[in-house]
Amino acid sequence: MGGVATSFYVTTPIYYVKDAPHIGHAYTTITADALARWHRLLGEDVMFLTGTDEHGLKVQRVAEENNCSPLEWADKTVIRFQDEWERLNISNDDFIRTSDRRHHSAVQKLLQACYDAGDIDLQVYEGLYCVSCEAYFTEAELDDGKCRIHGRPVEVVKEENYFFKLSRYETRLLEWYENNPDFVLPKTKRNEALGFIRQGLQDFSISRTSINWGVPLPWDDKHVTYVWFDALTNYITAAGFENDSEKFANRWPGIHLIGKDILRFHCVYWPAMLMSAGLEPPKHVHVHGFLLVGGEKMSKTRLNQIGPSELVDEFGVDGVRHHFLHDQPFGPDGEFSHEGMLARYNSDLANNLGNLLSRVATVVEKKCSGIGPAPDPKSNLSKVVEEQYDLAANAWERVAPSEALDAVWRIIKETNSALEQSEPWKADPGPEVDLVLGDALEVLRIVSILTAPVIPDSS
Repeated sequence: MGGVATSFYVTTPIYYVKDAPHIGHAYTTITADALARWHRLLGEDVMFLTGTDEHGLKVQRVAEENNCSPLEWADKTVIRFQDEWERLNISNDDFIRTSDRRHHSAVQKLLQACYDAGDIDLQVYEGLYCVSCEAYFTEAELDDGKCRIHGRPVEVVKEENYFFKLSRYETRLLEWYENNPDFVLPKTKRNEALGFIRQGLQDFSISRTSINWGVPLPWDDKHVTYVWFDALTNYITAAGFENDSEKFANRWPGIHLIGKDILRFHCVYWPAMLMSAGLEPPKHVHVHGFLLVGGEKMSKTRLNQIGPSELVDEFGVDGVRHHFLHDQPFGPDGEFSHEGMLARYNSDLANNLGNLLSRVATVVEKKCSGIGPAPDPKSNLSKVVEEQYDLAANAWERVAPSEALDAVWRIIKETNSALEQSEPWKADPGPEVDLVLGDALEVLRIVSILTAPVIPDSS
């Protein structure tokens, strides 16, 4: 009998239902999906989570503007994300909504654990609040009184809040980072998180009295949980924290994929919250940059104008997935353009892979009566495949899909080159032709496996 399969738990951020699904959401979700598919290929017990963030002031406000309740608004808009992920062939095992009953219970359980640990107390707070970020900022963190991420003026908010004593966790967080050097990747983002911690940590608000759309605090129902405390808890909700200790022990800790704009919450606040409750922080947090157009960060407005479905209509689902995973290295900012997507589609899928598949199928039919000959395990192509497979596998482990695909396409190019040199279509049927075509067919078999996480329909 085989042993117990290794557990692999990967998550995307949960996306605001106020937003329309855009290519920024798609990029993170496609990457997580490909990673989950790769680990399934390895025979691991995979859980892939995505979902929607449905609480908070901005959702309450937009619902009021549309003359409906926040839950009614969320019910209408969550479908947009689910439909987009279906079109992009996203294979998530669970879809969490923060309005789920299971999530309310998990949030209250985590809150109570932190409260019982003495890490939550009541204070009166006045600060500069960005509704879009659902976060407070200092003057130094703003540009002319505006949020640097959204470019909108902040509001002065004064209210009685419960606070999480983040300041208690400065030393423990620094020790965690020292003992777990690959906790946050890439290294530049790890250094950014460390820099924030070393500046000195301030306690942060975890409740509001000015809104009613959210999870009430278990010991004071006049207060609703601050959206970030609520939202971050989703990762352990889905892992069984609330009522399935066996599942939770198997699934947690997991791996998070996030954008750099939410680094502080995931790499500082979240591990401290978990430490307070006696839980282990995430295994890894992989942070990627922004999508740029013409070297400039895409605004939310411009992002919303580029829907993933429109790109699928133009390039097909595998064309879109391949572009984001091959052209956008995970970590630094990436450049998006229709021209770049078209160039990658033509170069990789139509020319290199498409040409190889067409050539081999045609010649096998003509020279081998449609019966595939056996490969030569000692051929030069076999050595190339072995070397590039190792590089691809290592790249997936590091969440570097673009490097994994570089390795796969080196196999494809080497095979095309070998065919061009031997020209089996010009030769008479026989052992030499069989050896060349046997190797080429074996390459196509292996390439179909290696590309399955990226272009599942084509593979």
